[in-house]
Amino acid sequence: MTGGAATGTAAAAKRPGWRDVLRSLRQRKVAAMLLLGFASGLPLYLVGNTMGYWMRDGGSDLSAIGFLSWVGLAYTLKFVWAPIIDKTHVPLLGRLGHLRGWMLLSQMVVAAGLIGMAVIRPEGGLVTFGVMALIAAFASATQDIVIDAWRIEISENGEELGLLSASSQLGYRTALLVTDALILILAAHIGWAPSYWVMALLMGVGMIAVFLAHEPVRKLASGGLQSVPILWTARGVFDAIIGPFIAFFRAHGKLALLMLLAISLYRMPDFVMGPMANPFYKDIGLTKGMVGEVRASIGLIASLCGIAMGGLSAVRFGLAPTLLAGAVLGPGSNAAFAWLAHQEPTMTNFAIAMVIDNISTGFAGTALVAYMSSLTSAGYTATQYALLSSFYALLGKVLKGFSGLVVEKLEVGRTLLEAYALFFTGTALAGIPALLLCFLLVRHARIAASPAPASS
Repeated sequence: MTGGAATGTAAAAKRPGWRDVLRSLRQRKVAAMLLLGFASGLPLYLVGNTMGYWMRDGGSDLSAIGFLSWVGLAYTLKFVWAPIIDKTHVPLLGRLGHLRGWMLLSQMVVAAGLIGMAVIRPEGGLVTFGVMALIAAFASATQDIVIDAWRIEISENGEELGLLSASSQLGYRTALLVTDALILILAAHIGWAPSYWVMALLMGVGMIAVFLAHEPVRKLASGGLQSVPILWTARGVFDAIIGPFIAFFRAHGKLALLMLLAISLYRMPDFVMGPMANPFYKDIGLTKGMVGEVRASIGLIASLCGIAMGGLSAVRFGLAPTLLAGAVLGPGSNAAFAWLAHQEPTMTNFAIAMVIDNISTGFAGTALVAYMSSLTSAGYTATQYALLSSFYALLGKVLKGFSGLVVEKLEVGRTLLEAYALFFTGTALAGIPALLLCFLLVRHARIAASPAPASS
């Protein structure tokens, strides 16, 4: 037997079975990750798609909804302040640990921002309302930096990283369903502002997770650049800002640019479509109650299936093949919305679209998170993951601000629903470049994993 064959046999023997995967879900760190994932996902739609529904309910124009969605750029630009998170402790709260202290502070600010939105409301002035949303988005993006770093640093191996990524996505997607479905039912009964008060209180789930989680032992950066974690020195500034880039390109070489390009295009169809999804529900004639009920029932089940499929696929088949599969499934969400625009707004048709949407986004989201997590280097997890997640969101979040304007332009000479259908179809086709790039990544991964020819 050749050395390459022996290595391949050993690797196959170490691949966990389905029972091993399920047993690992009982670990305390996985439970903490579930709650932290929930806290991470909770603010996203509250300063994005659901906020747009609230605004449309109050009569705001589609263009205004699209432009105000730019507060979500805070998530995209988080790599700018991620080095500070990597290198500094929070006063007083830092006693909990470096990452846990930042988690708790950011969660408190998110809750304060949501309360501010509830107090001011869109009718109190869109500018002030938008500032409160921006504060919540900034704090939420900071929370994401720290939670992502904790997930990566607490993982002991690649398989556990895949499990934690799936657990994170499970909590994350559950939060999205709460803020994109259950809140609609709640708002139909008690109004939008009180519903946002309830969401602010739910940030307490993340605070509980902070005390459940353990602080990971921080490692030194690859290449020895981060031997002293002091930010306010010349070496510390260089290490915080330049170090993550050097480490990333040193680790991945000429593939680094291909990886960044694929990541930047991967979820663009979903981002660009996002601000128009909830206004579309209102304009097609669906009630808040119906939308909430379908999303909280069938949508929840479909989302859990998509996340489970993505996480288990990453563990069983590897990250690159799972990433490629997600690139195929992801735009299916946009296609489902285009189909719905041509159908009667019945609960059955809406449920079909939601099943496709949630399975597609759940699988693709888990695939991308696990893949990006595998690319980070020890000592730079917060900054590098923030950089990667910024790349994956930057183009889509810049373009989504024009989504309402595009629909309004497409409406000229057409009905509003025809304009929506064209818009959703176009965003689905925008996923083709990412699919081709993921195919190249899979090809390179297979070449790298193939055993070297045996020497004679």
